[in-house]
Amino acid sequence: MIETVTELAALRARVAQWRREGLRVALVPTMGNLHDGHFSLVRLARTHADRVIASVFVNPTQFGPNEDFAQYPRTPEADAHGLEAAGCDAVWLPSVATMYPYGVEATVRVQVPAVSETLEGAHRPGHFDGVATVVSRLFNQVQPDVAVFGRKDYQQLAVIRYLVRDLAFPIEVIGADIVREGSGLAMSSRNQYLSAPEREQAAQIHRCLQAMREAAQAGRPRGAIEAEAHERLAAAGFVPDYAVIRGLDLTVPADGEGGARVALIAARLGRTRLIDNLEFEA
Repeated sequence: MIETVTELAALRARVAQWRREGLRVALVPTMGNLHDGHFSLVRLARTHADRVIASVFVNPTQFGPNEDFAQYPRTPEADAHGLEAAGCDAVWLPSVATMYPYGVEATVRVQVPAVSETLEGAHRPGHFDGVATVVSRLFNQVQPDVAVFGRKDYQQLAVIRYLVRDLAFPIEVIGADIVREGSGLAMSSRNQYLSAPEREQAAQIHRCLQAMREAAQAGRPRGAIEAEAHERLAAAGFVPDYAVIRGLDLTVPADGEGGARVALIAARLGRTRLIDNLEFEA
């Protein structure tokens, strides 16, 4: 049966016991309101470790002034049930006071330069500072051997890889493949805000990413591909924040240069903001 841990001393005691038994520990950080995309992270973590801890913490430091932290869905019972079914051993449920003992405003903050400042970072100032801050704390609290994050939040994964290397955390970071619905829509907690017609419409994002990949592989200029993607999204009823092609390190590639690429989209549909990406070889 899955164990729910709410006190830091109890968490550290549990992990210490596993360490004495010579077991390898994995962490899957989440903000709760879980779906099968999250549970796939647990299943992947299980293949890399003997014990899996999932953290469920709605992190106030990564919400912007126009993003409603108080309204973020909290479903702890359903989350625990799904995590247990996926093979999770323990759920770490810290309070805000445990995570930020001096309060959110007076907390020590972690900032990752460069990679956190573009795309999502430009549209959501301070967001990745909040992510880096909470993930650093979770790494310190759990001290896992492995941490698993989804590739749907591509830039977030890049920020965390940078963080782990720069701060020398002895943690293997694993990126899990995007889990999609039958329509191609990437699974996300935000999908619940979509109406039935919007849910069908939202699948256009994945098709747009596929079209960007095909155009890049055909040798079309990056600027033209991005402009067409913006037009396509707008014509389909979206308000795009960006639709871009980048190198895997999120730098801007030169036209005619081959290699690995990622197409990334962020767009609003009604009141819901959706993000997705597609990696490919140019």
